[in-house]
Amino acid sequence: MESVAGGVASKLSPLKGNNFLSSSDLTQDQINALFDLATQLKNGDRRIDLGNRVLGLIFSKASTRTRVSFQVAMARLGGQTIDLNPQISQVGRGEPLEDTARVLSRYCDVLAIRTFAQQEINNYAFWSSVPVINALTDSEHPCQALADYLTIKEEFGELKGQTIAYVGDGNNVANSLMICGSLLGVNVRIATPVGFEPKDSFLAKARSLALPGSTIEITNDPRDAVKGVNAIYTDVWASMGQEKEQIQRRKLFADFCLNEELLCKANKNAIVLHCLPAHRGEEITNGVIESNQSRIFSQAENRLHIQQALLAALLGGL
Repeated sequence: MESVAGGVASKLSPLKGNNFLSSSDLTQDQINALFDLATQLKNGDRRIDLGNRVLGLIFSKASTRTRVSFQVAMARLGGQTIDLNPQISQVGRGEPLEDTARVLSRYCDVLAIRTFAQQEINNYAFWSSVPVINALTDSEHPCQALADYLTIKEEFGELKGQTIAYVGDGNNVANSLMICGSLLGVNVRIATPVGFEPKDSFLAKARSLALPGSTIEITNDPRDAVKGVNAIYTDVWASMGQEKEQIQRRKLFADFCLNEELLCKANKNAIVLHCLPAHRGEEITNGVIESNQSRIFSQAENRLHIQQALLAALLGGL
């Protein structure tokens, strides 16, 4: 175990003091080392004490799993968390971001930010003197993607050469799945209605990072997308900030529901993933969520373990 721990530490040590704003901020070796550390922590084979370090949460978007998993992860590392809700702090009253970032850097050891624009989190990273973690923006959800691929790795072992299909909106989750998957040698198929494909910039970024033999495909046919895959992933059709579009999207996305019929077109042992919260009966049926092929709640649990590993790496607790 000592040599394994040493190998993980050597691969993750360059992350100390760095930001994690995008899946592309990591290398393949670093992602796999995070998986190894998260697994050690999950199984109780490793214990890390960060010595009462402080995590600051700045969440402009509602959250259950991200908020709680970060809080519990920090507690298990011997640290504590301060919830800097914009509604009850000066952040929500127009204090300049550059002032907030520099002050909080004097109080906290790491910041996790959940907001709308990617540029906002980039600005926090510029002005902050402590690591900044992307806890979700409209562009990416990189912590989620790490937990997703850890879940697939637990099920099938080797990730390189695996094929995953994502069915639904070409949103932040789809972007991070493509980018993280490309770094791991995973084939990623994204199936969306016409006009809801991922932006060309994210597609180009993912393809530029892809390992030899790894492919990123975009289609408008969910049935073609899921043929022969080992994992099918979906997400809500209207993300936070798009609630007014929900009725219209429900009609446009009607053929993209992850139901029993669609699941049958994947491999026999394919697993089902969803980042939650789920609108049962819309993007996924109740039967599929509760099926033996569902790994949705293991996937949610893995947010805790992968973020614990990430915090330990960024804070140099290895």
